[in-house]
Amino acid sequence: MNGKLDFLINYLISERNDIEKIKIPEHENDKFRLYRSLVNIRPAVKADENFLQAEDELLTEFTKIKGVTDIADLTPLKDSIYLWKGDITMLKCGAIVNAANSGMTGCYQPCHNCIDNCIHTFAGVRLRYKCNEIMQAQGHEEPTGRAKITPAYNLPCEYVIHTVGPIVGGRLTEEHCRLLESCYKSCLEIAVKNKIKSVAFCCISTGVFGFPQEKAAEIAVKTAENFLKSHNGIEVIFNVFTERDYEIYRRLLGGN
Repeated sequence: MNGKLDFLINYLISERNDIEKIKIPEHENDKFRLYRSLVNIRPAVKADENFLQAEDELLTEFTKIKGVTDIADLTPLKDSIYLWKGDITMLKCGAIVNAANSGMTGCYQPCHNCIDNCIHTFAGVRLRYKCNEIMQAQGHEEPTGRAKITPAYNLPCEYVIHTVGPIVGGRLTEEHCRLLESCYKSCLEIAVKNKIKSVAFCCISTGVFGFPQEKAAEIAVKTAENFLKSHNGIEVIFNVFTERDYEIYRRLLGGN
């Protein structure tokens, strides 16, 4: 893995003229952090095939080390609905949902711990390039409550569905709630349209976007349950990262 990291880091540095010579760290973890930082700040441009092959090999190896969780090995809490606490980038299912910003090309803050950053990091640089193609064709920022779909590239899922959640800067309003409901519904509709059998949702808008966790979970569960009443053959996974979110969803879904 060290050799691949050296190659990838040197390639990423060579692309830029605004970075002074960087000394590559010796420790593998530090090397990966530098590689991730350079990927995070990289513009949405094509990379050559040698880079993409090395990146694919690196991320495939990294995924094996972290370990993949397959939806087939999970038990639903109720019909067609699962609750899972873990790293969504390690989940093997039809599609995972990315809580994106309106630019839709990922988080550009080096090593930020938001889901947008994690998904773009472990999918690889082709994801940002694909998102940029979609946005250039659209010609404007992505509206809140809508969704777009892309391949997942190096992630163990098949697709990534990107949606922009509402930003709650102060008092929670009915419009915030309507837009969050639209996020979940839009993602499910695009999944059905693309014949995707399972969708894993993160907790949309509850991080830096400021949506109250309890209310957001209520909207998520209600929207999914209503959708599943009229759509067979699709499963929903609510993916959480914190113990508090896990307890909220478990209670709403009737878990013990």
